[in-house]
Amino acid sequence: MANLRVLKKEIDYRLEEFVFDCEMAAFVQPNKEEQIVALMLKGVDLRNALYVKANNPAEPKNRSLVKKHYSALRRDMAESFAGLFADLSAVCE
Repeated sequence: MANLRVLKKEIDYRLEEFVFDCEMAAFVQPNKEEQIVALMLKGVDLRNALYVKANNPAEPKNRSLVKKHYSALRRDMAESFAGLFADLSAVCE
């Protein structure tokens, strides 16, 4: 990981992509708008939770633990957003 700023930008980028896909899905299928908005809210909650984790590593003085913390955070971020995209696909079927 380069730095915290880059990680936060990546979190925001993934959320923006998810929200954009949700808006497109709501436009194409207006009858499922409530379910899609609920997924958007889950995405925003996920973004906030990831920011809290990013700003508060467990042991800020221990470099190896911080590195492991951010590696785990990146993995969680990828899995969580993949799950949200899968949920959006399931709603849009």
